[in-house]
Amino acid sequence: MKKVFFVLLVLMSLEAKNYEIKMLDMDENGESMVFDPGYLHIEVGDSVTFLPTHKSHYVQSKVIPEGASHFLSELDEEATFTFDNEGIYIYVCPPHQMMSMIGIIQVGNAVNIQKVREMIPKLEGRAMTNKGRLSEYAKQIKE
Repeated sequence: MKKVFFVLLVLMSLEAKNYEIKMLDMDENGESMVFDPGYLHIEVGDSVTFLPTHKSHYVQSKVIPEGASHFLSELDEEATFTFDNEGIYIYVCPPHQMMSMIGIIQVGNAVNIQKVREMIPKLEGRAMTNKGRLSEYAKQIKE
């Protein structure tokens, strides 16, 4: 039994993918304080590496599925997180949250969509610029 479990773990790890999200002061479209991509759909077991391409950025989870762990990176440091719980994760760059530097990672199915719908107005209400960015990303969620 232990051998079968080990083989399954190895096979799952071989299929897992790593994605990158850049933390940008400005993207190629002239959007300021943005994650690129702002919306990402991955599978359970995949990981995401956040890349601070400019100084003064880091990432912190704000909304996570039940049973998942919150994540937080260090200022100006690359950070990789593995997503083992299905659902939608909303994250921000804390120093630039008022500029709507926010993003969404969907892992598998949108099991916590109701919680996300409740939190979007609250998170967008804190933005002073780039209003509506989170709502635009949320339109890409696959239910």
